[in-house]
Amino acid sequence: MRLPFRTSPALLALLAAWAVAGAPVAALAAAAGPPDGWAATVAAGRGHWAFRAPVAPAVPAVRDGQWPAGDIDRFLLAAMEEAGVRPVVDADRAALLRRLSFDLVGLPPTPEEVADFLADTAAGAVERVVDRLLASPRYGERWARHWLDVARYADSSGKETNLPYPHAWRYRDWVIAAFNDDKPYDDFLREQIAGDLLPHAGPADQARKIIATGFLALGPKALNERDPRQFRMDLVDEQIDVTSQAMLGLTLACARCHDHASDPVSQRDYHALAGIFMSSETLYGTGAQLQNAHPSTLIELPPEAGLPSALAALEPLDVARLEREVRERAADAEAAAREAAAARREGREENGAATFLRVRGSRARHAAALADLGQFHADGTPRSLAMGVLDRPRPVDSALLERGEVDRPGEVVPRGLVEVLRAPDDPASIASGSGRLELARWIASPRNPLAARVMVNRVWLKLMGEGLVGTPDNFGASGMAPSHPELLDHLAVAFVEAGWSVKGLIRRITTSRAYRLASLHDAANHAVDPDNRLRWRMDQRRLDAEAIRDAMLFVAGRLDLSPVPGSPAARVREDREGMARLVAESRGRPAECRSIYLPIVRDQVPEFLAVFDFPDASLVSGRRDVTNVPAQGLFLLNHPEPVALARAFAERVAALPGTPAERHAMAFERALSRRPTAAEIAAIDGFLSAFPDAAAADGHAEGLALVAYCQALFATAEFRHAN
Repeated sequence: MRLPFRTSPALLALLAAWAVAGAPVAALAAAAGPPDGWAATVAAGRGHWAFRAPVAPAVPAVRDGQWPAGDIDRFLLAAMEEAGVRPVVDADRAALLRRLSFDLVGLPPTPEEVADFLADTAAGAVERVVDRLLASPRYGERWARHWLDVARYADSSGKETNLPYPHAWRYRDWVIAAFNDDKPYDDFLREQIAGDLLPHAGPADQARKIIATGFLALGPKALNERDPRQFRMDLVDEQIDVTSQAMLGLTLACARCHDHASDPVSQRDYHALAGIFMSSETLYGTGAQLQNAHPSTLIELPPEAGLPSALAALEPLDVARLEREVRERAADAEAAAREAAAARREGREENGAATFLRVRGSRARHAAALADLGQFHADGTPRSLAMGVLDRPRPVDSALLERGEVDRPGEVVPRGLVEVLRAPDDPASIASGSGRLELARWIASPRNPLAARVMVNRVWLKLMGEGLVGTPDNFGASGMAPSHPELLDHLAVAFVEAGWSVKGLIRRITTSRAYRLASLHDAANHAVDPDNRLRWRMDQRRLDAEAIRDAMLFVAGRLDLSPVPGSPAARVREDREGMARLVAESRGRPAECRSIYLPIVRDQVPEFLAVFDFPDASLVSGRRDVTNVPAQGLFLLNHPEPVALARAFAERVAALPGTPAERHAMAFERALSRRPTAAEIAAIDGFLSAFPDAAAADGHAEGLALVAYCQALFATAEFRHAN
């Protein structure tokens, strides 16, 4: 068991005596010593590797000076040489291009791109490919999805009352633009915490910074919680949790009920942060209805910002129709309420359930009509609305809640920052305002020992298959120690010195020799390092759900690369039991858009994504689970969506020039980014010969045989892997 930082023989003896005495809480508290004992805990805690400022280490010397392509390789090779392992050979160039393409833009390379890369034998060919992919608008769509996992992005509230967030898409699109524009990562962090409080360069910049604060508003919410104190504290707790895990790699929310079990973070630290978020108003835009005890408005953005809207302007007749619908539904709700009151007075209980459902339904329909009308100005032009946070007029401090229970408040804790990470000149408490601006500046400061390390590790994880720290959301004492601490600090320092450029960090890693390694097995290396912690080969990496779906659409010629404008169209319907069910559909062409534009309804994730391990959108997910289960193969072979895409792929292949054998080889190359071997050509011929009557049955030149062949390509393990 991992013990707190103040572990000592005396403390162990105290714990043993306490356990023998029956673990009395009061006795332990009395024996714990004076309050200033916490200072010793904090001082000891600052010795933990993650709480020490990163310092650029000396680049190690290596015996094999020919292998490294840069400093990353020297750090890795030095550790390999010390352990007695050797890196495997480089991946072949077609495999490397496929890896780069999926990693940077989330799509396979075209046959033309493969041919161009194989023909480019001049020095710097890899660098040129990396630069081309980083400049693509597809890059932002790919890398925004990684951050959205961490930011627990979804288009609904989740939990028992799953209501839509119709304007969550603005935050999603802000993240995509931030990655495409290579927004400095420190600005990226500051704007999500306090964009509304930062200086701005005009209405458009102001609107974008307000949209960034949607990060704090997107979380799951128990909207049917009847106690407003409990709802408010749970909302604040969720904001502390996502901010600390996403940006600091710490589980600060574990200190809600007691001092952190493994990190030097006290319950006072937690409630000092809680006051910051309690002093901020969270606006998420769920309309008033019976199941929503905590309705919320949205933030109206400056009209002169010129931001796109998901809605077209209404004609005067349409505005009048909406206004009439609001009046009619209000009248219906009043009538239902009068009928329910009369039924209660007259004791007509046999119709009680039906009356109740009518009242609830009529109120919900009235609220929906009001929400629809509220999307527009009186002249029919759409309003620019966004989720986010704003400072409350009067800041408040949080009481320290005994065991985290809202009905057991204790002393009031001034708003402030976490003590163990505070620099000597950081404010011990917040003098005015909510404190979000101070929090944002503190988190994104180059003096913060965690922000740069955490992001470097996230990028390394996505590119190399395993993080330098194996617990990307937990750098605390209960997390894993880094496999290469000097390399982690080297990259963190360089990241800050290079202006916090994420594209620059990605370029640095993808142009290393380590990134180019093949994913081959080596028995001797495996005997020494079976988990590949030394990075002697590239890990085999299955594609995530979005890349699999997007690749199938892309290869089939059906992927619509235009952004999906606006939010998903979401509506609430009631089932036979009167329970709400959220139904969402993408605007545009939902079957063909990139997966990042699909609506993510909590607990109702699209099946294509769910079967391939899409993460729980209510949790911070820096690292996705990867499974290999029969349901995935059955899905690819039987579900209507992949079957339809296999047919579209077959139609595309049938239209290609050349002989059937040439078309089959081109289909193979489009799917797997390489030409088939002689043995694979023979296997393809044997497979297709099993369908002698397919042409007559299907009406195509090669008929069902070609469809089955294309579906088999989609179902291969090679199609679903980047390496």
